[in-house]
Amino acid sequence: MRPSGRELDAMRPVEIETGLSRHAEGSCMIKCGATHVLCTASLEERVPPFLKNTGLGWVTAEYGMLPRATNTRMRREAKSGQSGRTQEIQRLIGRSLRAGVDRVALGERQITIDCDVIQADGGTRCASITGGWVALRLAVNALMKAGDVVSDPLVDPIAAVSCGIYAGQPVLDLDYPEDSEAGVDGNFVMTGSGKLVEVQMSAEGATFSKDEMQTLMQLADKGVAELVSAQLVAVG
Repeated sequence: MRPSGRELDAMRPVEIETGLSRHAEGSCMIKCGATHVLCTASLEERVPPFLKNTGLGWVTAEYGMLPRATNTRMRREAKSGQSGRTQEIQRLIGRSLRAGVDRVALGERQITIDCDVIQADGGTRCASITGGWVALRLAVNALMKAGDVVSDPLVDPIAAVSCGIYAGQPVLDLDYPEDSEAGVDGNFVMTGSGKLVEVQMSAEGATFSKDEMQTLMQLADKGVAELVSAQLVAVG
């Protein structure tokens, strides 16, 4: 039995509430069980210097955790400098979301997705990617409504879920008690059409077989399909 009492292939309850920020072009709060992340999308009519005059748009991301997002207080990274973990996660979010964007259709503009973890209970990077796409979708909707883009630059939803082997069993959507004890831990980023964007997997004190990897992939397919359904409901 999992600590939460969930079945092996059961997701935590997922809630996505949109329109939380009156200023951002797109925003949502995503809740995956006790993991809560505020995602906002900010539009700028400029791109990084390396993309100037290319006609290509850009989607990037920043990620952070509030000091009491966890059970002990962390120092604000604005004071102490970003950790390697933070930098790695925000790069993951950015390149994951770009995988679902037609950057020519977006035009020469930048959308920055800010993911702020309000409360952490495992899977914060996956929740950030999933909620980040919702905020991005809403920002692009605003662009399209204003007539600033001719065709929809978002070609496919992007969502992410964690899977792992806990107490010898493949499980879907690890919370913190499972994540901290899992022998194998993986994050799966996928499109709404089921294509892989990125897979991060590692064994911790044990190895895993190709058959176990395939089982985790099947769990990820199920989890991402449920997340994409929630995304589409949220953006209406």
